[in-house]
Amino acid sequence: QVRPVESGGGVVQSGGSLRLSCAASRRTFGGVGMGWLRQAPGNEREVVAGLRWSDDGTYYSDSVKGRFTISRDNAKNTVYLQMNSLKPEDTAVYYCNAGGHFNSGTYIPHRTFWGRGTQVTVSS
Repeated sequence: QVRPVESGGGVVQSGGSLRLSCAASRRTFGGVGMGWLRQAPGNEREVVAGLRWSDDGTYYSDSVKGRFTISRDNAKNTVYLQMNSLKPEDTAVYYCNAGGHFNSGTYIPHRTFWGRGTQVTVSS
């Protein structure tokens, strides 16, 4: 089964930056767009950013707005999540999801097209 593939996680100090990559494209997964979600131990998975295929429209959760940027490179069929000013509370496994849709501006993930996740750890 085809799935998105994440890369770029790691350990960074508070205030630092990381860029995550996700190999995903509209051609492969369809739907309205794709998103990045994260799950910290003991917490539910939450959407942090979404991108619409048609016009590159974006969505960000309040917790990352102004610090994270989602973008894509069509030539490389890759979507990025640039994470700046990282905080310890950003520590989580980050998942790429493709082929989902949007409802009231929020990205709704596709139930099948999940990446395996990449760990991001922010030390204080």
